[in-house]
Amino acid sequence: MRHLLTAASNSTRLITIACTCLLLTGCATRESDQTSTESSIEITDEKLDFLGITSRDHLSAASKRALAWPDRSNEWFGEFSVQDLKGDLAYEEGIVRRDPSAVIKVDGKYYVWYSKSTGPTDGFAGDIENDKVFPWDRCDIWYATSEDGWTWKEEGLAVPRGEKGAYDDRSVFTTEIMVWEDTYYLCYQTVKSPYNVRVKNQVGLAWADSPDGPWTKSEEPILSPADNGVWRGEEQNRFMVLKKGDFDSHKVHDPCILPYQGKFYLYYKGEQMGEEITFGGRQIRHGVAIASDPKGPYVKSPYNPISNSGHEICVWPFKGGIGSLITTDGPEKNTIQWAPDGINFEIMSVIKGAPHAIGLNRSLENADTEPFKIFEWGLTHQYKTSDYQYIRRFSGKRKTSHTARGEAGSTSK
Repeated sequence: MRHLLTAASNSTRLITIACTCLLLTGCATRESDQTSTESSIEITDEKLDFLGITSRDHLSAASKRALAWPDRSNEWFGEFSVQDLKGDLAYEEGIVRRDPSAVIKVDGKYYVWYSKSTGPTDGFAGDIENDKVFPWDRCDIWYATSEDGWTWKEEGLAVPRGEKGAYDDRSVFTTEIMVWEDTYYLCYQTVKSPYNVRVKNQVGLAWADSPDGPWTKSEEPILSPADNGVWRGEEQNRFMVLKKGDFDSHKVHDPCILPYQGKFYLYYKGEQMGEEITFGGRQIRHGVAIASDPKGPYVKSPYNPISNSGHEICVWPFKGGIGSLITTDGPEKNTIQWAPDGINFEIMSVIKGAPHAIGLNRSLENADTEPFKIFEWGLTHQYKTSDYQYIRRFSGKRKTSHTARGEAGSTSK
C-alpha cells in the first residue's frame, strides 16, 4: 500500500510540475502560437470575397474563426415546419401523448409508439408516492397506426409499467423502435418508485414477433447510469455532490438502437449528478453502448461522451456513418453532426427551429441519397401547456437560398 501511495504521490507531483510548466510557458508562447495559427490559415482572394472580409491585414477574431472553418457545402442545411395530425393523435384535453418513436411501415400501414399518461403534473413538492412529478411520470407505452401518415388510430397499450418493486414500476416512456431479422424491439426509459429528484433512470427493452405484440419485457434493465458519482448528504437535491462522476452518472435517457457495422449501437442521453449550467446551457451529452446481440449485453464505449451537447436522441445511418441532430442544450446545440464511425461526430451544419423529440420516418425511400432527405416528414411532440403535450407531424426540406416574397430564385432543392 505504501508503494502505491508513493507512486500516486509521485504521479501527482509530476502532474503538478507539468501543469505549472504549461502555465509558465503558456503565457510566454501565447503570442507566438497566435502568430503561428494565423500564418497557417490559407487566405485566398476567393475566400476573402466569399466571407466579405475587408482587409487581409486586419483580421478580427470573428474573421479568423471564419477563415479556419472547414470547407462545408450547405447540403446538410434546411428548415422545418410542423402540422397538426388528425384522428386519435390530435390534441386531447387531460391526456399526455409525447416522445414518438421512429415511424415504420409494415404491410402498407405506418406504426408509431409513444409515451401516454393522464392528468396534470404535480411536481416534487407534495406526496411523491402518489403525485405525478413530470408529464412523463406514470406513463405506459402505447401505439397507433395510419394509412397515410396524417390520420392516426390509437391501437392500445403496447408495453405497460412493471409490477410493484420492479425496476420499471413507476413509468416506462420515451421509446424507440428497431426491426431486426423479423423481430421488433422497443427500448425505453424506466423509473422505479419513489420518483424523487435523485432517482436513477435506466433503460429497458421489449421484443415481439409482430408490431402489434404481444411484447416480452427484459427482466433487468439493459443500461444503467455510471456508478462513480457521490451525493453530498441525504437531502433530495440533485445539485449537491461530493463527486459528479461520468456524464451519465445520474440518468440514461432517450435510448435508440441502430444496427451498425455488424453490431448494435445503443445511443442515449446522459445526465450527470450535480449538473451545472455552462456557457452553453445545461450539461447534457450523448453516449453510446455497443452489443453483439439486440438484447445485449451492452457495453458503454470508452470514447463516451460522444457529443458536447444535445437532448433527445435523433440518429440515423447515412453514407456508411451515423447522422445526429443535436438540439436544446449545450454549446453545440442546433447542429446536425455526422460520424464516419458512429463515434467521432463533427458539425456539418447549424440549423434553427428543429422540432423536439423527433420520431424519424425510417420507411422513407432513398434516405441515403442526401443528408436532409431523412427529414422529409416524421413525428414530433409539442407542449400545449406545461401539463399536456400532443403529437404532431413535421416536414423538413433543404434550403439553398433566401428570397423575399415575389423575388425570383429557388429557396429549396
